[in-house]
Amino acid sequence: MTRVAIDGGQVETVVLGAGDPIALVPTALTADELLPLAERLQGRFQVVHYHRRGYAGSSPAAPPGSVAEDAADCARLLAALGIGRANVLGASYSGAVALQLAVDHPDLVHTLTLVEPPPVHGPADAEFRAANAALLADRQARGAEAAVERFLLSTMGSDWRGRLDVAVPGTSAQVRRDSRTFLDVDIPALLGWPFDVATATRVRCPVLHVSGGGHGPYFDGVGDLIHAWLPHAEQVTIAGAGHDIALTHPDALVEVLVPFLARHPVD
Repeated sequence: MTRVAIDGGQVETVVLGAGDPIALVPTALTADELLPLAERLQGRFQVVHYHRRGYAGSSPAAPPGSVAEDAADCARLLAALGIGRANVLGASYSGAVALQLAVDHPDLVHTLTLVEPPPVHGPADAEFRAANAALLADRQARGAEAAVERFLLSTMGSDWRGRLDVAVPGTSAQVRRDSRTFLDVDIPALLGWPFDVATATRVRCPVLHVSGGGHGPYFDGVGDLIHAWLPHAEQVTIAGAGHDIALTHPDALVEVLVPFLARHPVD
């Protein structure tokens, strides 16, 4: 990766392959969660894979964080790379960032793919916020790394280190190093993100929403939320996948993503 200067900071970036550009907006906690997808897409597309501020070797991020600022950073990065229009994909937290990018920079976003976007503003919003409040309380009581380890133990099981490192070697150590960004920057950013039906009307591009068939109760109503926001969005469910589709089912994700992008080539 090389470090690209944007707005007083630097973000680690690699551009893979050639063809229509697709920007993979990095999610929270797992800096390289979209790397397996990037590697599979590089034979057909020009793939922009990067680390947001506060992750890996990019510049630090200052709390409390902002979804809109993360979206602005993505726009600045694409401009620095000379990319004027791109397909954009976000997963989990970065689904919010990608949505905000499509609102704030509609001429930049050619298509929008949302992979397991977050449940804020949806039917499980209150439960999701309560779970995050408990996580942040644990961070205050025991420190960021300990809180993240307990979070991953509860969400991925006792073999969370092995599962992460099989998908992307070194990831278990990286999530511990980036735990403060996740807890102090990204979670407050997401919980403070304003978005509604009126805002969604500003999304003008084709949209694909991909969900996992086994993603858990917080995300069960997200499909209805996306339909309310974006009635024109295509919706696909990947059977057997959980919330971390990009890590566990990258091949299945490619199978639904490539035909969608092929129907909407970048001029």
